[in-house]
Amino acid sequence: MIRPTICEHLSALTEIRTAREYVCEECIKTGDSWVHLRTCQTCGTTLCCDSSPNKHATKHFLVSEHPVVVSSEPGERWLWCFVDEQMVNY
Repeated sequence: MIRPTICEHLSALTEIRTAREYVCEECIKTGDSWVHLRTCQTCGTTLCCDSSPNKHATKHFLVSEHPVVVSSEPGERWLWCFVDEQMVNY
């Protein structure tokens, strides 16, 4: 059985940053709402997902090039790499 290779961005992580608060740090500034939250593994910023109207997590990646986010949803334990479009459970 061939196992898929985990990308360099995901395999480089040594710890997982979690949300400091359960809010989108950008939506809260403007009073907008969000659907799900993701936390950047480079800087620790928590932002809304692509199902949310503002898609702040993806916008953050496009500007910052920070490659990996973790789901900040209760009970979810996965990471996503924007660069390699790869997800891994932890």
